[in-house]
Amino acid sequence: MATTTDNAAQLIFAPNVLHNQALTSVKFLSFCFSGAVAGILGLENWLGFALFIASIVSTSFIIYAINCRGKPAKYLPGGLGELVNPGQDNIFTFILVWTLFYGIIHVYD
Repeated sequence: MATTTDNAAQLIFAPNVLHNQALTSVKFLSFCFSGAVAGILGLENWLGFALFIASIVSTSFIIYAINCRGKPAKYLPGGLGELVNPGQDNIFTFILVWTLFYGIIHVYD
């Protein structure tokens, strides 16, 4: 007789789990690109973080509309919360790339 943990394990489909890794990669690349844009434009303080929030919203909306077809709970275990959550590593990546490009472009300003 199957227990509840066995039933939950049977609901996991391996190709979908691998596809969730692609979602992480898309978010990572999006935040790298937005960090580079913030650094090149010379954004400082809250303007840079506003760009970060805008990139979260735009990336999440594109994935929500195109990939999830308006039903993120069907494709992601956390639903919409998982889709909008930037993750701690992506926040640090954004700040790292932001400061890198800001330092390279605006070193003598």
